[in-house]
Amino acid sequence: MSIQPTALRSVLNPRYLESALSNQYDIGTWEECLFWLRGLNDTYRVRTSSGMYILRIYRTEITEADVQYELSLLSQLKNVLGSAEHTDIGEYIEKKDHTGYTVLEAAEGKRVAVMFRYIEGTENNLEDEESCYAFGQSAAELHEAMDQVNMELPRYELDLKLLIDEPLERIIHYIGENNEAAAFLHTFATTLKERFVATSRQDLDFGLCHGDMHGNNNVFQQEHQFIHYDFEWAAKGWRAYDLAQVKVRKRQSEERKAVLWDALMAGYRSVRSFSAEDEQAVDLFIVARRFWVMGLDVAFIESDTGALDYGSDWLDSFVEEFREADIVS
Repeated sequence: MSIQPTALRSVLNPRYLESALSNQYDIGTWEECLFWLRGLNDTYRVRTSSGMYILRIYRTEITEADVQYELSLLSQLKNVLGSAEHTDIGEYIEKKDHTGYTVLEAAEGKRVAVMFRYIEGTENNLEDEESCYAFGQSAAELHEAMDQVNMELPRYELDLKLLIDEPLERIIHYIGENNEAAAFLHTFATTLKERFVATSRQDLDFGLCHGDMHGNNNVFQQEHQFIHYDFEWAAKGWRAYDLAQVKVRKRQSEERKAVLWDALMAGYRSVRSFSAEDEQAVDLFIVARRFWVMGLDVAFIESDTGALDYGSDWLDSFVEEFREADIVS
């Protein structure tokens, strides 16, 4: 019988990280390593004699191959976007040996560490038409750049398997087949997939996507450029899925959402095409994204969030939301 790890998810001591990593980077003398944010991964803010940096410690489920893909993409995008008017990315910092990451041993297993440049700038809440138009231009420039990179490393796709099938399996395993919501969720997932088939999704714009185009992952602004970062979920998928995450930003007033979305679409189309069929599919991808988020909630209950807040109220809220989506008649 194998011995199980003593932890499912640990928080690494900043002093340990400084000891393990400070000599590997040519970024000056470390003055501070501060645990900054606990998200899907752990983020530390590092201050050295040469400036500020962001250190990401990936959760143990993220493999070296995953990180290699992300860093390869970032390297290529940085070159392609060198003269882009509206768009830049948050690139990683190479180590002295010209590699991009370090594998650390944690109580739960191996965790990969990557240093990124610290992004100065202002978070734009996309609350006015001018900002939305400019962000649309930037999102289009990013997609255009992604069409020009050559990713040969293996990678999953942001397809219906990842967005619907795998979340459904996790959700049903968590709530149990006998839960009264299980039958509805099965029907909802099946019908949602059928809707996608009916939209002739094969004709939709498909290519490399950011994969998590929401919140401050994409809306930090430096002068006239938006700085896109956190490409952990980047993979081939439908561009309508990428933009769906922007359309449902919670910080926009409901009264202004339609006008702001039209401005974003106008900005996007000023750079590259986005068909009427693609735009019509966005609302369907909004629903698929929410189903994926529900499955993501479940994935982190055991190792991070705990079950207390993921009981009947959480389940009922999602079921009600999905019933109101008018997918299941």
